[in-house]
Amino acid sequence: MRNVSVDDLDHLPVDVLPIGADYPPDFLLRRHTHRRAQLLYGATGAMQVETDDGAWTVPTDRAVLIPPRTPHEVRMLGVSTWSLYVEPDAVPWWPASCTVIQVGPLLRELLRAANDLDADYDTAGRDGALVRLALHELRRMAPVPFAISLPRDEPFRALCRAYLAAPDAALTNSEWARSAAMSTRTFDRRFRELTGASPATWRARARLLASLPLLTTQSVTAVAGRLGYASPAAFTAAFSRAFGAPPSHFR
Repeated sequence: MRNVSVDDLDHLPVDVLPIGADYPPDFLLRRHTHRRAQLLYGATGAMQVETDDGAWTVPTDRAVLIPPRTPHEVRMLGVSTWSLYVEPDAVPWWPASCTVIQVGPLLRELLRAANDLDADYDTAGRDGALVRLALHELRRMAPVPFAISLPRDEPFRALCRAYLAAPDAALTNSEWARSAAMSTRTFDRRFRELTGASPATWRARARLLASLPLLTTQSVTAVAGRLGYASPAAFTAAFSRAFGAPPSHFR
């Protein structure tokens, strides 16, 4: 099934609804919730998912597991998706917060096949077995650290969201503190309380997450320069420390 609303099919007596969708470039899927748990997989492009508690970057060939009834919005950057909407009782192991996972070759092909099924697929036959195998395979997939916390309190949240949208390596703690009408010390203390990280550490991670969508269309050298790194080597070293693989792995 493609480009149909899950709300129109949620009444169907199946544990898993596979639904794909195609989005125009830089499309914002505004804040919404689903009764079911959702696996949101990007077959192309990249996604940025935001909830009250954090933001998750989802490069091509990765997926994010979204818990049921979790308010979220998604920015689609040239994305075609293959989703599974799953009855919560069928996946008691589902994570309690959004989690980005690596998608292996078998799971990718299972998702591709599942999203070609009709809404009234035969749950007792081959189609049902395919969907059940996708859930078994999904449970084996490893999480990847493509997340960053977001403070709930203002003006901290607005400052963080603006930075995620347009990372600026030249921005300083003093400038953020002035924007919040606080002393630098007070701002730093409150920011650490809300996010568990210093403002500088948070911004450094935000820049690395911002590099993931850029790497799909630009060279490592171009991305390093755009995000303010002193050299491609410095960017590669920071990226590898944060994500366990060099940026070339994501191109």
